[in-house]
Amino acid sequence: MKQKYLEYEKTFLSPYAQKSYESKGRLIKIAECPMRTEFQRDRDRIIHSKAFRRLKHKTQVFISPSSDHFRTRLTHTLEVTQIARTISRCLSLNEDLTEAIALGHDLGHTPFGHIGERVLDDITKHFRHNEQSLRVVELLEDDGRGLNLTWEVRDGIARHSGPELPRTLEGMVVRISDRIAYLNHDVDDAIAAGLIKESDISQDIEEVLGKGKGVKINTIVKDIIKNSLGKNEIIMSEVCSEAMQKLRMFMFDRVYGAQSAKIEEQRAERLIRSLFNFYKENDLEVPSVYKKNSNDPQIYITDYIAQMSDNYAIRMFEKYFIPQKWDQGIDNI
Repeated sequence: MKQKYLEYEKTFLSPYAQKSYESKGRLIKIAECPMRTEFQRDRDRIIHSKAFRRLKHKTQVFISPSSDHFRTRLTHTLEVTQIARTISRCLSLNEDLTEAIALGHDLGHTPFGHIGERVLDDITKHFRHNEQSLRVVELLEDDGRGLNLTWEVRDGIARHSGPELPRTLEGMVVRISDRIAYLNHDVDDAIAAGLIKESDISQDIEEVLGKGKGVKINTIVKDIIKNSLGKNEIIMSEVCSEAMQKLRMFMFDRVYGAQSAKIEEQRAERLIRSLFNFYKENDLEVPSVYKKNSNDPQIYITDYIAQMSDNYAIRMFEKYFIPQKWDQGIDNI
């Protein structure tokens, strides 16, 4: 079974694709699997991790939405993965590597989306969710043992955002697919939330990208494939790139920085700051598993809070700061 995939990689993948049999390997060497390539094993390890399951209750843009129709960090991850796999398949890149990176790229994201990231960055003076994602797979998952992923997957996860670019084309595909996904599905969610209307998007953007989420994604993906085919880089046309940037600026102006979202963001910020300060004063409340890899309270408290889902963080806040009912032993009057 595994040999079939290895032969496929040798025969059909682009000369610029990362072959699994040429991987730089893992931090800890393990016996080979007779059925799966190394990148397929990484994909499976990520899917079965606790951090991956927690993504279903982590904010994408809208904090703790009551409607099931809004994206969460998990559905965002799945949309990124779908877009990235399509691009990789059409460019004859390693789809297994692309999938593993995409599934793991946001494992270190905080509760309450980017507001959580900003708060932890302000408290610790350095917090980036891409770096935390790498920390999750290298140290925190599996009760402090990490997932022991291949170098290529860890590189793609760590560099999916930030100034440093991934060192494989598959990682570059995930990096650009992340932007394609969040821009377009955040527009979709913002329309559903009543923050904007489709008609608010300027005509010059829609003349290039088209109208509607699916059409825009399809246009961008086709542009990337057309401009990257047979090349050792992942690029899009200048006109498409400019339209995407205009759409991004529109979203920051009308949605990400919208006044209507500020109240909930302020509440989320107070919650995270309160929890952080509480754990500094009550160290025994931090589970011991987070203390395995550091003796610094600031680091292991950050690790603990960053892994929380929105729901869990709210429960902890209620546990420590909200008065509980006390009616045991009191007769009804």
